[in-house]
Amino acid sequence: MIDEEIKKLEDRVNTLLGVCRHLKDENQKLRTREQDLSEQNVRLSQRTQLARTRIEAIIGKLQSMDVN
Repeated sequence: MIDEEIKKLEDRVNTLLGVCRHLKDENQKLRTREQDLSEQNVRLSQRTQLARTRIEAIIGKLQSMDVN
């Protein structure tokens, strides 16, 4: 009787350990993905700012041409 309970407890502990390992692995993958997305966001923000600057320069040139 006690052996069966110990076996069940052991099985539950092993299951929990497996779940913990899986969650740890998944957490690491999510952290890596978050870092990648953060870096991508910075790059896209830089590109957006560059595009905005270039478009504003073009608009300024067009407006100066219209004035003349």
